[in-house]
Amino acid sequence: MSEREDLLVGEFPFVPKQERALLKRNALIESGRTLFIEKGYEQTTAKEIASHAGVATGTFYRYFSDKRQLLMSLLENRIDSLMPPEPTWLAEDPEGQISILLAAYDERLQRMGLQRVLPELLHKDSELAEVMESARKKIHSRIVKGLKQAREYGLTWKDLDLEMAAWAIMMIVENVPKREEFSSEATDYTAISKIICRIVFPPK
Repeated sequence: MSEREDLLVGEFPFVPKQERALLKRNALIESGRTLFIEKGYEQTTAKEIASHAGVATGTFYRYFSDKRQLLMSLLENRIDSLMPPEPTWLAEDPEGQISILLAAYDERLQRMGLQRVLPELLHKDSELAEVMESARKKIHSRIVKGLKQAREYGLTWKDLDLEMAAWAIMMIVENVPKREEFSSEATDYTAISKIICRIVFPPK
């Protein structure tokens, strides 16, 4: 692998305005996504991405200085999709709502496939790790805000540590896609939802 191929740092790529050029760039991004999932980030080269997209390697470097730039472009509008959903704690049926959110979140991650690539990168790409951590902190803050609102309505445990509860909820939700690695049974989103609601709400 060339030195250029192994770079994890680079200026953010230029986005072309012409439709034909934009189509090529998008084809490269989608090819990168497919190959990163199939082979892993480290084992995928710019040449392979270009070939898979049906363009010359030189065309790849017209739009991206390295494969990291392509990955960052791929993630640019998808960071929020990789983050756990935010329940509405004042919903009439919070268990049902959370169950639906969990199922949609799991399906979205499986469709994107990127959750398999990220662990490979986060320990070596500090900028990407910082972006992901910043997004997680925002989700955590919004969950805490929602829990505070639920507490104002007298819905939560009186002694509930909201910061810790929000963290525990995120840990549960973020690991839902991994559950099937430990069991042959399909994920029961309703059961997971009940556990989350037990953390937040006392028995009626």
